[in-house]
Amino acid sequence: MLNMQPVNKEQFYEFVMRPENRDRNFEYIAGEIVEVVSNGKSSREGNRLVARVTVYVEDNDLGRCTGADGGYVIAGEDYIPDGAFISYARQPEENNEAYNPLAPDLAIEMLSPGNTKDEMTHKIGNYMAAGTVVWVGNPETQIIDVHIPGQPVKRLRVGDVLEGGDVLPGFKMAVAAIFKD
Repeated sequence: MLNMQPVNKEQFYEFVMRPENRDRNFEYIAGEIVEVVSNGKSSREGNRLVARVTVYVEDNDLGRCTGADGGYVIAGEDYIPDGAFISYARQPEENNEAYNPLAPDLAIEMLSPGNTKDEMTHKIGNYMAAGTVVWVGNPETQIIDVHIPGQPVKRLRVGDVLEGGDVLPGFKMAVAAIFKD
């Protein structure tokens, strides 16, 4: 977190639009400005998953995907998942705002050393309340937690297969393929 005092959305946008911050990514979480920082391992493994989802979505003409720069407004907060998918059915026209006002159908979050348990619990709760399926990967434990609104969390390990379910019917990727080195 960058500030000790809670800020409002106007202050958040003023901060992120400063010239010195334009090449950095920030999220607005529970009144806090949080810089999105990754490391090589988290970025690489997140990219493997996001790339496969993107190819699947484009090959099947299902919607649009964003990478680690695409932001979304979730429960009045601004998040930048490592990747996300929003269907043409939910958003037929492309959105070009810095933070899409519609929640994605799927958000992919790959944990980095800077993520805190409280921050992730808060974000996942808001995603779920918005109807978003969330895949949370942990490079250290090589686990993918699948959060589907109204269902218990499904924990996948190396040896399991991540499936797209209702949000990406037919999509499959071995968990081992995400975490290979």
